[in-house]
Amino acid sequence: MSESPVSGASYAAAGVDIEAGDRAVELMKEWVKKTQRPEVLGGLGGFAGLFDASALRNYERPLLASATDGVGTKVDIARQLGVYDTIGHDLVAMVMDDIVVCGAEPLFMTDYICVGKVHPERVAAIVKGIAEGCVLAGCALVGGETAEHPGLLGADDFDVAGAGTGVVEADRLLGADRIRTGDAVIAMASSGLHSNGYSLVRHVLLNQAGLALDARIEELGRTLGEELLEPTKIYSLDCLALMRTAEVHAFSHITGGGLAANLARVIPDHLHATVDRATWTPGPIFDLVGRTGSVERLELEKTLNMGVGMIAIVPQESVDVALTALADRGVEAWVAGEITERGEHTTGAELVGDYA
Repeated sequence: MSESPVSGASYAAAGVDIEAGDRAVELMKEWVKKTQRPEVLGGLGGFAGLFDASALRNYERPLLASATDGVGTKVDIARQLGVYDTIGHDLVAMVMDDIVVCGAEPLFMTDYICVGKVHPERVAAIVKGIAEGCVLAGCALVGGETAEHPGLLGADDFDVAGAGTGVVEADRLLGADRIRTGDAVIAMASSGLHSNGYSLVRHVLLNQAGLALDARIEELGRTLGEELLEPTKIYSLDCLALMRTAEVHAFSHITGGGLAANLARVIPDHLHATVDRATWTPGPIFDLVGRTGSVERLELEKTLNMGVGMIAIVPQESVDVALTALADRGVEAWVAGEITERGEHTTGAELVGDYA
């Protein structure tokens, strides 16, 4: 008896397209090249990114700072709209703005892109956004990984994550031990929702209210999708410039958990930060989410940034210089509060009053 020919299993038959992955790498090379710093060795395609650490020899005691993050369910908005070249800005901001909080200069970053099916042009668009974000943060994109997960993710599904490294001189490390009574709390405006709270935002606006992403919302002045995909502001170079111009005691990156919770992370146990809501008006997207979903103010404030993306804590005598330096860089900033002694019934940070 003759046996019937049987086709052997293959990686491609299982859903993984190696050739498409190679094509994606070729498409992204030009964007990665734009992020290179002189300390970076080699090119894209190696097993590891190389950074010449001898560049740190000018430091007395260099401390390396590292962080890793993603952008959460904001990627689903990008997927639905078919817009892939902005989500990378969000990724860089989430990683590098965490690193700069301690006063560190961003050095380099790697990314991880997971897809259900490799569409080379889409992957390249995502990397383009990451590369552009790295330029804005002053860091190099030294490598990454694109993984294809058929059967686990849908053909159009994807997620992104990244890790970054920075360096700070030990005696210039920022944080709670520098903060003093009487210091001013300076708020820097966010560009919108940034990359936190999208599970709540999607639930309220898309699932409950049934709003369409291509619907123009008059109070926003653009479509809902355009508002939700507004890239997270990258503050890294602004913060570093501020440190060179004025005395800074601490920064706080306002991400998941909201303003009060993130500010409390850098406040020493014996001090208290009070932030006055009357010093600013949150953008219309925050009101839209709150009003549409009947979301209580405290719930909004512990989920969304409410219009503040970064906080700088500076001594009173540095306030004018700090505000001028930020304004010169196009950063909207204002004095939002102050540091006082902690009372018996106070916590690390709180918001008081009503929004303007």
